[in-house]
Amino acid sequence: MHISEPGVGRRSCAALIAAIVTCSTALTGPGLATADGTPKPSAPALKLDWSPCVTGSQFDCATAKVPLDHRNPGGRSIDLAVVKRKATGPGRRIGTLFFNPGGPGGPGTVQMPQNYELFPREVRERFDIVSWDPRGVGSSTAVNCFAGPQQAAAWDASKAAGFPVGEQERTAFIAAYKDLARQCRQRDPELLRHVSTADTARDLDLLRQAVGDAQLTYLGISYGTFLGATYANLFPGKVRAMVLDSNWDPEAWTNQASDAAPRLTTFQRLGSDRSAASVLDQFLTLCGSATTARCAFSAGDPKATRDKFDQLMRRLSEHPVGEWTYGGTVADVVNSLFTTEGWTDLAGRLQDLWQGRVAKPSPLPSAPAVPNPNPYVGEEQAAAVLCGDSPNPRDPGTYHALEQASATRAGDAGRFWTWATAGCASWPAAAANPYRGPWNKPTAHPILVVGTLHDPSTPYQGAQAMAEKLADARLLTHNGYGHTALINPSGCIQAHESRYLIEGTLPSVGTTCRQNTQPFSAPDPQGAVDAGEGGMAGILLSRPQ
Repeated sequence: MHISEPGVGRRSCAALIAAIVTCSTALTGPGLATADGTPKPSAPALKLDWSPCVTGSQFDCATAKVPLDHRNPGGRSIDLAVVKRKATGPGRRIGTLFFNPGGPGGPGTVQMPQNYELFPREVRERFDIVSWDPRGVGSSTAVNCFAGPQQAAAWDASKAAGFPVGEQERTAFIAAYKDLARQCRQRDPELLRHVSTADTARDLDLLRQAVGDAQLTYLGISYGTFLGATYANLFPGKVRAMVLDSNWDPEAWTNQASDAAPRLTTFQRLGSDRSAASVLDQFLTLCGSATTARCAFSAGDPKATRDKFDQLMRRLSEHPVGEWTYGGTVADVVNSLFTTEGWTDLAGRLQDLWQGRVAKPSPLPSAPAVPNPNPYVGEEQAAAVLCGDSPNPRDPGTYHALEQASATRAGDAGRFWTWATAGCASWPAAAANPYRGPWNKPTAHPILVVGTLHDPSTPYQGAQAMAEKLADARLLTHNGYGHTALINPSGCIQAHESRYLIEGTLPSVGTTCRQNTQPFSAPDPQGAVDAGEGGMAGILLSRPQ
């Protein structure tokens, strides 16, 4: 059930609207006197004792102690690992930008430093950028259901890579997750009930207070958009500026806040299966339209390349190449679609497999200069949040039928996304204090929602839904490929985000930006604008510095 996210240190479609409104909101006024949604009694104020993460590091680290249960601030406490990069513009600092890298289960102490250079230059100049490992994750007090790495590796080897194929693999897959649930139940059941998104949103508000900001400035990607929406509705008066990049529909995530047994898995409700299938088709179309010098897997035209891919998948289902099985390869394909920089390497791996050669896995990103650059981030950490927050079918016997239905509408990608939540069928805990809506509480300032048209994980419709359901939000469209605009950059998107975060100026209604680089082609260094007020976008910057 491992869900890859941008920058993790392991392998793991709308009509344009004429620009009729320009909205500028000053972000200097005071927030509401009371933070709506704060549990009573309130927790004691946090203190962050910053020091260099390691000798010579440009990043500072601290540990925050927060209540395990915010309703009982005097009870058990847990640790949060926090990281900061100070604003680089002397005398120009505005405040702190908090960043969540997604997941659930993304360790911010690793992924923020890895992705730091992708933040717009002016944002880096004007804000301290702070991230943290959410409760249950990484170097914070973490969910860990194994005695050590060898036991974790043995458990992982007991099930098929990616997803199971055939009755024997399905039986072993289900048994493995039942065993994981049993071990997690024994290790720290109290922690499992208190790693919800709502718990983390309350942690975030304590961190905001600890850095001295009257209101929150925030950038969340992928799962981080759901965290942001949760914060915005628990603490609406504390929103200074919030960018939500690659969004989940919050009502789909919570199954419409229904107590009835869900018919579909989380990612089927979100539409991740269909979105991934569409982006895979785009990958094969663009590859087939390119020469083999640019895309090694090209068969000369789009149709022939799609046929070649289908043949390869059928061949792998019967005859794996080394450890490259059908299920494992599909998982690699879907995860590799997240960043367009990886499309060329993906094409090379597919060509190797086509020729019967064992493909080399993608290289891991460089380790950042932090105390624990490779924390344990086992599947149970994502599962603890996802399964506790988001309803999934509890009968493991239904997943094969759900897979078949998803494969009908989404092909190979549908099989991957169906089994991605199979661990929830036997997960031993539900969130003690979840937040399931409403999602339309008026916020102190408007929210900027960014959606990518061709996203293999969070469909563009999720961004449309988020913008519609929040009380005051503006949708900015990223006409490009991959998961999140942050790691698939557009200079135009970055310029609009910078103006919004610094000045409070929203893009005009209907603004659409193009990606800097088209897959399998030479880059467009300007990140051109398709519609709206984006002609002003190049004023701030064109691409990451």
